[in-house]
Amino acid sequence: MSGNEKLTTEDTESTETAESAGRRLARWWKFNMVGTVGMVVQLAMLAVLNRMTAHYLVSTAAAIEITLLHNFAWHLRYTWRDRRGEVGRVAQLARFHLSNGAVSMAGNLALMPFLVQAAHMPVIAANLVAILACSVVNFWLGDAWVFSQGSTNRTRESGAGIPSLEAYSGSRKEA
Repeated sequence: MSGNEKLTTEDTESTETAESAGRRLARWWKFNMVGTVGMVVQLAMLAVLNRMTAHYLVSTAAAIEITLLHNFAWHLRYTWRDRRGEVGRVAQLARFHLSNGAVSMAGNLALMPFLVQAAHMPVIAANLVAILACSVVNFWLGDAWVFSQGSTNRTRESGAGIPSLEAYSGSRKEA
């Protein structure tokens, strides 16, 4: 950097914003990859359970719960692996169920009767629409609360705004 060039606060903020946007886009991509596999799990479980039970809503609820556990495990290890927090996995699982679980369960169970009975869609197609409708809210809740930046070791600081050494311990494999 020459003597005439100065790095301004605005330059730093715009660089951080661009970096943050890039990280969020990468995380959104990972979220959708996990969600796509989870969607296959949910639809397959729904197809199996729908043949075994009398009502499609019971099958839907069971398929959602199985998928929630599947997606939580993968989001913890893949989507938000850089946010291993002090909260603990049991607390994160509880948060996941209270947020993503509630949105998925309420969204699916509210939309399914409309789509199946009123719109006359097949059960599997209706469930696909319901899953997609809930996904944006679920990403936001996962990012903002379940795996929030504020509860992680990487955000802890020691001294005058300097990240602690603990923040950098362990493997950093995320791109």
